[in-house]
Amino acid sequence: MTDPAATDLDARYGRTPRGRRPLLLVVIGVLAAVALAWLLRVAYIQSTPEVSSRLLTFSVTSDTSATATVQVERRKSVEASCRLQAKAADFSIVGELTLTVPADSARKQVLPATLSTQRTATSVVLIGCTTPGNARPH
Repeated sequence: MTDPAATDLDARYGRTPRGRRPLLLVVIGVLAAVALAWLLRVAYIQSTPEVSSRLLTFSVTSDTSATATVQVERRKSVEASCRLQAKAADFSIVGELTLTVPADSARKQVLPATLSTQRTATSVVLIGCTTPGNARPH
């Protein structure tokens, strides 16, 4: 015999049939797998940029100039633009230079740069390098 209290609760609160629960778990599992695949793809793309760069050295040569040496490494032959900034003691930008690395050059290069400054610089900062397909500096 069925318990009348159990059927009253089922009628009152609307218990879902057990047939839908496995289907719901499968749908949630598929959505979780798709989300994980998307996350891994984005992480891989962001961790392997087309171009990467680093500032090797810099020196302030006079009140109106500073020099820097930048290493640029590319995965494939693409044109890269690298931006350098000279900063004063109050962190204001006193000079800026954009280096262009042509697509037909070597994949790993060390580039010297001379920045003209408006006043005495205390540091040179590499903002990063960009390519036509990726506007985020690396």
